[in-house]
Amino acid sequence: MDLSGKRVLITGGGSGVGADLARGFSAAGAHVVIAGRRADALERVARRIGGIQMQLCDVTDEGSVARLFDAAGKCDIVLANAGAADSAPFARMTLEHWNAMLAVNLTGTFLTFREGVRRMEEPGRLIAISSIAGLRGYSYIGAYAAAKHGVIGLVRSLAEEFATRGVTLNAICPGYLDTEMTDRTIDNIVAKTGRQPHEARASLEALSPQRRLFQPVEVTATALWLCSRAARGVNGQAIAIAGGTP
Repeated sequence: MDLSGKRVLITGGGSGVGADLARGFSAAGAHVVIAGRRADALERVARRIGGIQMQLCDVTDEGSVARLFDAAGKCDIVLANAGAADSAPFARMTLEHWNAMLAVNLTGTFLTFREGVRRMEEPGRLIAISSIAGLRGYSYIGAYAAAKHGVIGLVRSLAEEFATRGVTLNAICPGYLDTEMTDRTIDNIVAKTGRQPHEARASLEALSPQRRLFQPVEVTATALWLCSRAARGVNGQAIAIAGGTP
């Protein structure tokens, strides 16, 4: 792909999928802006890739998101990737936990997309990195799954609203990824159940028919395709990368 001349903004760009998206879009020739809350993580990614711009941003804060787009300028492609995951039995779930999951995963996507649409060059692409949990439920992650389901609803609604403007909106829904976020999930399983780390990892791998964790590059490849001219008719879709998970 050749994305020369395109400006791409990626939230949650300091690690995991966000860092790999930055690598892939930069390699395709785009000018890449990565955003996140941790300056040290953003700096590491920027040094490793080279030639990309970084900007501190809290996607749950309306003013912070506006300042991000002020610094980034008009974008052709916006990837709402910032997110967080945590688990709790529903009966013991606190309102703080619930609000935290919705704030970063759903409200963060809303604020990123809203500002992106306001300042987007047309034709443009808006992509949410959701989760397979946005398409089906799993035990103990009710708040996270509710937020990710909300992202899918937002994407589908906006896809209709902006279809005639040459802007497409889609979601990518990976299963458990081989990233730092999943490492934290494994640590949490170990702490709560006493399992060994390899047993905890195997329990996550078993959630996919392919019995594996998925790689960030698989998400990046899908996002790049969605930004190609060949995918200009793909709109309002939730594309699962989950090995056949129903």
